[in-house]
Amino acid sequence: MGASGRLLHAVLMGAPGSGKRTLALRITKHFQLQKFSSGDLLRDNMLRDTEFGVLAKVFMDQGKLIPDDIMTRLTLHELKNFTRESWLLCGFPRTLRQAEALQRVYQIHLVMNLSVPVEVIRQRLSARWIHPSSGRVYNLEFNPPKAVGVDDLTGEPLVQREDDRPETLNERLKAYEDQTKPVLEYYRQKGVLETFCGTETDKIWPCVYAFLQTKVPQIDQKASVTP
Repeated sequence: MGASGRLLHAVLMGAPGSGKRTLALRITKHFQLQKFSSGDLLRDNMLRDTEFGVLAKVFMDQGKLIPDDIMTRLTLHELKNFTRESWLLCGFPRTLRQAEALQRVYQIHLVMNLSVPVEVIRQRLSARWIHPSSGRVYNLEFNPPKAVGVDDLTGEPLVQREDDRPETLNERLKAYEDQTKPVLEYYRQKGVLETFCGTETDKIWPCVYAFLQTKVPQIDQKASVTP
């Protein structure tokens, strides 16, 4: 429930490398919100070979973006199981069509947008390595793996995403900006958009924490802002 006793439907937006995943984990650690990550949903469905997973893999194997309707159907299908919980969507919606489709089914009460300078994002992503099967993310500068090049839990090799490499990163960030600019305007006009600016997740987090204290019950009322 939200602070007013109603269910709260929230969205977390931000460019690749803006710190969405880290902030989403902190939010759900401290506040009564169920997190849904579009990336996690895709990985889970592909591993289980569901209808959505098979469809998504076809497009990904061709190097194409997954169509709006597939991502929308996948997300709405998952949310049907959480009608009595407040939730936080991370990575969805990314296009205006997705936002409009979501709004037709659920009222969105709160959209948090992370605004991080492009140069900071470039620096972060050039040092980012991932464990493909779990989605765990490491950063060689501030969150390195215990052993170079391997996942902490499985010992399996880490990889750098093709689209995190410098030669493709500019195009990726431009595509994100072009897609999400109408989405941010859509939510701004509805009066639910709150933007948090900064260069470090640890400095943005206290602002997000203070803001959410007025919106969502905390899991532990005595908990501090410490991540």
